[in-house]
Amino acid sequence: MAPSETTTERAVGVMLPRDLPAGDVLDFARRADAHGFDELWVVEDLGFRGGTAQAAAVLAATERIRVGVGVLPAAARNPAFTAMEVATLGQLFPGRVDVGLGHGMPGWMRSAGAWPSSPLTLLEEHLRAVRALVRGDVVELDGTARYVALDGVRLEPAVVPTTTPRVLAGVRGPRSLALAGRQADGTVLAEPCAPAYVRAALGHVAAAGPHRVVTYDVAAVDDDAARARDTARPGLEWIGEPDWDPHVVPLPFAEEFRALRRRAGSRAEFVRDLPDEWLDDLALAGTPAQVQGGVAARWDAGASCVVMIPVGPDPTAALDALARVL
Repeated sequence: MAPSETTTERAVGVMLPRDLPAGDVLDFARRADAHGFDELWVVEDLGFRGGTAQAAAVLAATERIRVGVGVLPAAARNPAFTAMEVATLGQLFPGRVDVGLGHGMPGWMRSAGAWPSSPLTLLEEHLRAVRALVRGDVVELDGTARYVALDGVRLEPAVVPTTTPRVLAGVRGPRSLALAGRQADGTVLAEPCAPAYVRAALGHVAAAGPHRVVTYDVAAVDDDAARARDTARPGLEWIGEPDWDPHVVPLPFAEEFRALRRRAGSRAEFVRDLPDEWLDDLALAGTPAQVQGGVAARWDAGASCVVMIPVGPDPTAALDALARVL
């Protein structure tokens, strides 16, 4: 497939930690805004905080920063009500909202009784309907949809935002990435987003027009590069699971990576034994200059916004350290 025509912007974002104490959430958002980050992304992971509620709160608490939601599981919502939430955010905070929709993690969705027999079909129908509704279009029941049964549904003109929020697809598999190219304004790529993975993913996206690409990466900044790497390692434990294979396959050390994963007795052992040169590809960890280089490499690979995931015992201190990259 031909590579996608990604947007030319080069933004830097930061993620709001999903387990941040409630009393620290708005202060974290305001601090990110004051530091000059371009974007703040919130996540909706099962058992943690809801995505749209977080987005509304931090948008109201900040003045400038763009807020992204990455991602809302499509199977958990009716697209008409998803569109109402997206439009509300877009109308109240014009030009400051991106919303990602995705499949959700299969294990989580199954445990919630919300994993469809065809996740790909559901997401395609959901994306198509939500984007149409947020634009102010009427969505008619045409007999071809398997999951979306909207019949003459539209948003009232008074609530259709004048600046339409971008609706992105948060996906990772080849067919889902191709779907993002067909039906979404952009793609959210979960961590780790080594440049080789970003390029490979965009080959599957193959969007016909401009396409926004948001990448997530575990990040730690310190004047001592070794200390930054050690801080980042625990944040990479999950990529030792097979679910993360799409992120690994394009890497030059993919076979060695799989071998390490097979012989590791635990997640902690896996990240302990990750060679520094692999970690430098799989995370944004090091001195400010090294991390700036990692961000630039992701931009060069096609990312529009590189979102850093702060790690370490003190989220505020981690945020302040990441701001040295700006």
